[in-house]
Amino acid sequence: MSKIKIAIQKNGRLSENSILLLEECGIKFSNGHSKLKTEAKNFPIEILFLRDDDISQYVEQNVADIGILGENVVLEKNRDIKIIEQLNFGHCRLSLAIPKEETYTGIGFFNNKKIATSYPGILKSFCKTHEINVEIEEISGSVEIAPGIGLAHAICDLVSSGSTLLTNGLKEVEVVLRSQAVLVANKNLDSGKQETLDKLLFRLKAVKSASENKYILLNSPDHAIKKICSILPGMKSPTILPLAEKGWSSLHSVIKEDDFWEVIDQLKKAGAEGILVIPIEKMIL
Repeated sequence: MSKIKIAIQKNGRLSENSILLLEECGIKFSNGHSKLKTEAKNFPIEILFLRDDDISQYVEQNVADIGILGENVVLEKNRDIKIIEQLNFGHCRLSLAIPKEETYTGIGFFNNKKIATSYPGILKSFCKTHEINVEIEEISGSVEIAPGIGLAHAICDLVSSGSTLLTNGLKEVEVVLRSQAVLVANKNLDSGKQETLDKLLFRLKAVKSASENKYILLNSPDHAIKKICSILPGMKSPTILPLAEKGWSSLHSVIKEDDFWEVIDQLKKAGAEGILVIPIEKMIL
């Protein structure tokens, strides 16, 4: 295995989660605030702490072999790199917003309007797809202020909760792109670096699968086992163990986080009792 270099944000909205992800993969390293690079103690990887906007360029130029950044940045920069894994954190959306007093009439509202954004490439592609003609005003930072000072009729910017838009008298009307953190790679890794990346991906996928699933244990009367098994969406099938009390069994399975409450309700109606739901630390498929 060859050592690989991974670029992550030095600070910003993805920095903390990127560091946590590597740590959950069992990779131990020092990440003091003043450091721009560090080496892992137990895995052949060097971590580079960089500006978010620079990561895709450095991966393309082979300064870093892989990197973690927002999918929105990957698409906007349009570098010659490949997305190899979505990481299920850093979720946000790139949206169009207009002054809240305006009446929105559909995507045609933006025809012949000026839109301020830090994502001109993505916005241009979106407008072309929807066959609307707009003037794009590219600015960096404080995009929300543009309509209020007469610079633009609308904005296209990242939205999480929407509170910043409301504070600036705007309302979200169209989602242009849904984004999350992704792992990207240089397209020309040699076999040694690819082997190391494959081992890292194995760990990443185990951590990701664990975060998306829960381990469930429950007690069931034997006559209800068949019904309960049909409800439990296990990896293959539930594990069934007899209890000391005759006529009862314990069932163990895995359940998707997104299906949690709906499935729990169905299980109770089918006769399940003593339901325990436990976080999973790692999940190897």
